[in-house]
Amino acid sequence: MPPRTSSRPLPKPQAMTKRPAGRSPTASPRAGRRLLASYAAKRDLARSAEPPAVAAAATRTARRTFCVQKHLAHHLHYDFRLEHRGVLLSWAIPKGPSTDPAVKRLAMQVEDHPVAYGSFEGVIASGYGAGIVMLWDAGVWSPLDDDVDAALVAGRLSFMIRATKLNGRWSLIRTRRPGRPSWLLIKVQDAYASRREVTSARPHSVNGSVDFPAILAREDREPWPDGPPVGGEAGDLLRSIIVRARRLAPRRAAQR
Repeated sequence: MPPRTSSRPLPKPQAMTKRPAGRSPTASPRAGRRLLASYAAKRDLARSAEPPAVAAAATRTARRTFCVQKHLAHHLHYDFRLEHRGVLLSWAIPKGPSTDPAVKRLAMQVEDHPVAYGSFEGVIASGYGAGIVMLWDAGVWSPLDDDVDAALVAGRLSFMIRATKLNGRWSLIRTRRPGRPSWLLIKVQDAYASRREVTSARPHSVNGSVDFPAILAREDREPWPDGPPVGGEAGDLLRSIIVRARRLAPRRAAQR
């Protein structure tokens, strides 16, 4: 079942202007392969449970899928994803989103992901991103700009979210930091703004009260029999999760 979304009313998005002639909202198979080439190149999809690099037909409405995935790999971070033109535009947010308008969270733009990735929750056993992925939030988003592509080029995208944990108006603003494209994710002041640290207050998956050990315990086989795939602080955290998952695994087997 899809996660429940907030029942509180949101302000209506700005009226959308007509799309310029010749601009198709649908991603062609060739365009989809090009957009997802980086995603495919970084993964061994024969060994990974992640979705294949297949672009979806782009939505023809202003409401598109949105998700945030809590990802423990070489470090703990949150992957913020907005569906656009048949793929998920993606940003890695080290500290996670904040509902406090005074807090600007660094968001590093990463490769586009397949739309199917928006429902992925599970374990990446090896390779790029090896670790655990939790579906932390999910819902829909609506652009508040007449032309999303132009807004992205200009470096300022305004949008509205309706989801389980994040709601209301938000902005992504590109910075001038050298290196990979970096942005700031900022909550706009509205009825959904709060100083409460939402990542701490609501740490679990939107698929019930599920945490990292529970996700790992679902695996039929232990993905890291020789220990976690990463070292350092993330490795220490994964080791503790592995121990807790092993305690849960016998219960899971008994319930089958």
